Amino acid sequence: MFARAARRLRPSRPRTAPGARRCESTDAEPPPAGGHLPSIATSKLLRTTRDAALRAPGIRWLEDDPRGPLQDTVGGRETRKMNVYQAVRDAMSIALAKDDNAIVFGEDVAFGGVFRCTMGLAEEFGRERVFNTPLSEQGIAGFGIGVAAMGHTAIAEIQFSDYIYPAFDQLVNEAAKFRYRSGGQFNVGGLTVRTPAMSVGHGGLYHSQSPEGFFMGASGLKVVIPRSPIQAKGLLLAAIRDPNPVIFMEPKVLYRSAVEQVPIDDYELPLGRAEVLRSGADLTLLAWGTPLYHCETALSLLEAPPPALAPLVPAAARGARVELIDLRTVLPWDAETVLESVRRTGRLVVVHEAGQTGGAGAEIAAEVQRRAFLSLHAPVRRVAGWDTPIGLQYEKFILPDPIRILDAMVETLAY
Repeated sequence: MFARAARRLRPSRPRTAPGARRCESTDAEPPPAGGHLPSIATSKLLRTTRDAALRAPGIRWLEDDPRGPLQDTVGGRETRKMNVYQAVRDAMSIALAKDDNAIVFGEDVAFGGVFRCTMGLAEEFGRERVFNTPLSEQGIAGFGIGVAAMGHTAIAEIQFSDYIYPAFDQLVNEAAKFRYRSGGQFNVGGLTVRTPAMSVGHGGLYHSQSPEGFFMGASGLKVVIPRSPIQAKGLLLAAIRDPNPVIFMEPKVLYRSAVEQVPIDDYELPLGRAEVLRSGADLTLLAWGTPLYHCETALSLLEAPPPALAPLVPAAARGARVELIDLRTVLPWDAETVLESVRRTGRLVVVHEAGQTGGAGAEIAAEVQRRAFLSLHAPVRRVAGWDTPIGLQYEKFILPDPIRILDAMVETLAY
């Protein structure tokens, strides 16, 4: 119903009678170029000041005692304006500088990679530590497992997550099981596999997929998806140093569009822990990666719907207090934070770009309904990509958008 109403948001062209004089009004303030709704560039989810960046929840500076409390030390620290690919590059530079056993490898990484995430690293650290590989995802993963088993820190890049499937056997049957099958004698915890993921608006069926759900049953792996530059740097450094193999999926549309002030010091953010971005008491909205920004736009539409949508958004729903959570780590996902929120709000809407059938949202919904069934006021609702290949045209109609998220929230609140 919202899709039809959304078409009415475009104003019709006024008709002027032949010979009539056209009057122009200069009283109205023209809308901003990006419109009045939040966009990635103007998102309040991004930390654009030094103080906000240095006080990001859960941030742990490397000099902190890992067994002690987090130190709230921001004096003397500096930040720099970065987008996501620059933050990823900064994390790898720190890892290479502090760990002589660390290497970076993948297709085209020696000259910077297709998204420029490794720009200048080969010149800075030498081509024996930052080097290209053949066009073989299975080979990249297998090589990474081998060097990690020998004690190296292996930072591999799969150029697009759409092409991670040839490496599926190596990652699921070898990397995930290496410690278990050796009885704990050996491990490949030094392996981190970076890969650009999610849609970019025109990637089609081979450059816009979100394959995180395929790894949900791969015990032994961790799957991490950041939403912003601060998150990308802190989570990537944590992933590189984590004692388990990690698949680190970077939403490619955010590489340049998400910009924050990022601490230049070495820091980590916790894996396996979600972050509450906005507190609420009436509904829990859960997402990760790019869809978080669509959720922010949907929340703006819920609170102040435009005239075309206003009749479809009940007045009672507009005042709903919605809790927005960034899952961050998809495997293992932070069930405790999600369940605590759902027990308070009684409602859950999960948003992800991957197809609905077999997606990560299905596992989350099943677990929430098992452990918090008596707290639910409505069925868990999933807003996901349609169960179809990503289209060569009209990609945005296949993936979740603010209108579909708004529709799900209104129906869940009114259940």
